[in-house]
Amino acid sequence: MASRLSQEEENYVRMCLLMTGISTRAARIVFDHSKTFDVTLMITLVKHLTDPKDLTPPRGGYGKLPLANETTPTSDLARIKFYRNFLAHLVEEKIEDTEFITAWDIVTDAISRLGGQPMKLECDKLKVKTLDQSNHEIILDIKRSNDEILELRKSVESLQKANDDLAKDVTKLKVA
Repeated sequence: MASRLSQEEENYVRMCLLMTGISTRAARIVFDHSKTFDVTLMITLVKHLTDPKDLTPPRGGYGKLPLANETTPTSDLARIKFYRNFLAHLVEEKIEDTEFITAWDIVTDAISRLGGQPMKLECDKLKVKTLDQSNHEIILDIKRSNDEILELRKSVESLQKANDDLAKDVTKLKVA
């Protein structure tokens, strides 16, 4: 029989469910091209393939947590990406309560601005939902998802390089 999750493990599971489910759907509102893209891929594509006049990047770029007063769609995408990366780089599948509350509130606010009240309600329900899968199944699913995300990141980096190479080739052709 599976043992009960510690509070820190439960916090981790809830954040993972928030980041892999609701936040991805909220990001699709800004970048509605594919249901198979994860948050990291969508943000990378927005960052590299959109005109800055259409979607102004956050002041500190997409790699840092934006200031609280930055509430643009791109800043909210950067917040989601920041906490997705935070989860992916944790050594243990645990999050202390204070960290969890801060991260949850920031991500939920971003999701609410991107996806409206219905997604905010989903976040609220997820926060108090009884986790009913066995502990090992949940954590194994999350680890598998993180492995898939790492593979997608490698694919994105490869696509970025190919895009950069293509842009250089186009520039050379224009000059010639």
